Amino acid sequence: MIGRITGMLIEKNPPSITVDVQGLGYEVDVPMSTFYNLPATGEKVSLHTHLIVREDGHYLYGFASPDERAAFRQLLKISGIGARTALAVLSGMSVTELAQAVTLQESGRLTKVPGIGKKTAERLLLELRDRLPKTLAGGGTRIGTGDTAPDASSDIMNALLALGYNEREALMAMKGLAPDVAVADGIRAALRLLSKST
Repeated sequence: MIGRITGMLIEKNPPSITVDVQGLGYEVDVPMSTFYNLPATGEKVSLHTHLIVREDGHYLYGFASPDERAAFRQLLKISGIGARTALAVLSGMSVTELAQAVTLQESGRLTKVPGIGKKTAERLLLELRDRLPKTLAGGGTRIGTGDTAPDASSDIMNALLALGYNEREALMAMKGLAPDVAVADGIRAALRLLSKST
């Protein structure tokens, strides 16, 4: 299993990219959430990967974060969901948005993804409910040599849960927070929103 590759990004042709690793070019398919945050061609890139071996070939998929890869793997476990559909889901929404949709059982978010109808969306939500960690943090950071800004969402969520709020309350409060909010500021803002709703 190829779990991670680091090399020079030499070609972008969405959803496929090519990464040169010491003279060997790896073709990697990535979701658009990862693609949008890639560095320029000629720069160093590091991706978490998942390898699928089939009779007709070996297929490598790359992700900006371990959370994206984990979500992709959980999607693949669902009957009738292949790699292309899983990539489409992660291209249409961040991992955070997917986790929120699963927690709140909002099929409307998934039906906005091309190729996902209402029945498929409802089945995805049902099957992912016990598989997908509720605190998965989305991408949104530039992919380079590993120097990415920490995502505060997971820390804020864990703090709210530790304070006794349930997942639905915590997620609803976090919807109004700025994406780049600091952990302490985010917790304070979320608590203010929660106190108004009670």
